[in-house]
Amino acid sequence: MILTFELALTCYFAAAIISVGEIIKGSRALSKICLILCAIGFIFHTINVILRFKEAGHLPIASMHDAVSFFTWSIVLLFFVIEYKYRIGLLGSFIMPGVFVFMLSSSILPRQLKPLDPLLQSSWLWIHTVLAFIGDAAFALACGVGIMYLTQERFVKRKKLGNLFHRLPSLQKLDEINHRLITIGFPLLTLAIITGAVWSQSVLGTFWRWDPKEVWSLITWLIYAVVLHTRITSWGRGRRAAVLSVVGFVVVLFTFFGVTFLLKGYHRFS
Repeated sequence: MILTFELALTCYFAAAIISVGEIIKGSRALSKICLILCAIGFIFHTINVILRFKEAGHLPIASMHDAVSFFTWSIVLLFFVIEYKYRIGLLGSFIMPGVFVFMLSSSILPRQLKPLDPLLQSSWLWIHTVLAFIGDAAFALACGVGIMYLTQERFVKRKKLGNLFHRLPSLQKLDEINHRLITIGFPLLTLAIITGAVWSQSVLGTFWRWDPKEVWSLITWLIYAVVLHTRITSWGRGRRAAVLSVVGFVVVLFTFFGVTFLLKGYHRFS
């Protein structure tokens, strides 16, 4: 299991380095190499997740190492879905450095498999956590696309249309993809909150306990609700949507990492 994780980490690292070179050099060959390395890393990563699942006997998310690893795996999975649909070669350049940082974070955390807390031994574990992780992965990609939008907008405003400008999608297309990703992540987050509440009721006898992670999940939900609601008007499009996507993902990261390490509550990874 250690070998497959290290191989995945190595491939993601190489992809991240090449992705930076891709932005600087503007080479389509580097874009293909980055995608290939990412695919190889994803294969090793998938094998690692499966092996840990078989050994643990449950979805490997009980420890912080496994949770971060599974979150990273979800981001890469959704990245390939979006790449297949929209063919944005440069998307990997804005996503892979973050993927490597998450994977590196996972690598320095304790890797021993943790038994599930009795409260977590439920079929709700699969439903609630998978919805939450895939939803957060969609928000991660929306953040990357939002950064791409802000980068492209800066080129337009400064009227310095260099090589990178010509390789980035149009502002309209980036705004469309950003919106599509949020429309994927928001209902998944909504369902994750609802299934978590139902699970809490069945186990603890209450739907809501104002646990720090519950509160920050609600704050995250409200931010993306604002993004979707204001989309109806021109106010919530373009630059504002891109900025809110970045801000929203910062809140996602705090909910995932900050609450776990800084705040006390029963929503904690071991």
